[in-house]
Amino acid sequence: MVKQILLVVIGTASGFLVAAGVFAFAVMIGVVTRIIARTKTIRHLSLFEDSIVLGGALGSVVSIWQPQLPFGTWFLAVYGVFSGIHAGCLAIALAEAVNAIPVFVRRVRLRIGLAYIITAFALGKAFGVLWEMVWNVK
Repeated sequence: MVKQILLVVIGTASGFLVAAGVFAFAVMIGVVTRIIARTKTIRHLSLFEDSIVLGGALGSVVSIWQPQLPFGTWFLAVYGVFSGIHAGCLAIALAEAVNAIPVFVRRVRLRIGLAYIITAFALGKAFGVLWEMVWNVK
């Protein structure tokens, strides 16, 4: 019994540390601040923060217990789109943090169409996640 309690405590503490690291990474590269600045929605800052924490907590619960959700295929489509948006925002923010996009634009002498390229990245990630979710459904 003591061993089980110790495993629960260690597992929970490890989960908190990993989650804190992921959130710290997202904050460090400026994902949330960039989204808020681009959309001019500073008045909804607490909603952004609550959504990030709730998403991390729900993601952990789903990852650990893998519950059967009775929502059907439409839920997978919505989940895939939002997962793609999340992955796209994270990738773009990371690329901006290391100045990859300005270097790319300068190297290929891109004058117009950067918004289309970024949208294609985000849609590609969204469809990739959706495809993976639908393909791996049991």
